[in-house]
Amino acid sequence: MSFPGLLCPLHVFEPRYRLMMRRCQETGTKMFGMCMYENGKSFSDYGCMLEIQHIEFLPDGRSLVDTISRRRFRVLRRGHRDGYNTADVEYLEDEKVAGEELVELKRLHDCTYQLAQRFYEHRDATFRQILMHHGPLPEKEEDIQASADGPVWCWWLISILPMELSHKLMMFSAISLKARLTQLNHVLTVIMQSHD
Repeated sequence: MSFPGLLCPLHVFEPRYRLMMRRCQETGTKMFGMCMYENGKSFSDYGCMLEIQHIEFLPDGRSLVDTISRRRFRVLRRGHRDGYNTADVEYLEDEKVAGEELVELKRLHDCTYQLAQRFYEHRDATFRQILMHHGPLPEKEEDIQASADGPVWCWWLISILPMELSHKLMMFSAISLKARLTQLNHVLTVIMQSHD
């Protein structure tokens, strides 16, 4: 599963995905969607667009692909092309709030970010391994509603927290930053209490 604003390095070796990568390069879009597998479906109803930053083709046809996750989407229709899945999608966008709601949202945001910092600072050996892959906690953004997907640090946190994939998918599909922050606040509080 990939999350908005985060790097997503890939090793592409299956012929159908090698073809897909070539097509992404040739069309100039350098974008493709990625969804996680979900029981009973070929892939989940939600995913993320990935933008190819760099691609290294290996002599045997495999490739190492550096991508960054961009926008979340919801699948409208599923299809197939030359062995790989395709879909028509619509982009998700967090609901914007104003006035008192925004003041409350900023308060919740700052409180949750402080918890995330505490969690980050109290890391253990296992967590250090995760950080080698995911990098450090991203900085807070000035405008928490600037991105359609909300602050990148939230996605970084969701990607590393020890939660069921179904729970992560529920947070991923939510279009309420308040709902996502409330969930993160709860999960972090439980984790921090178990460490105290």
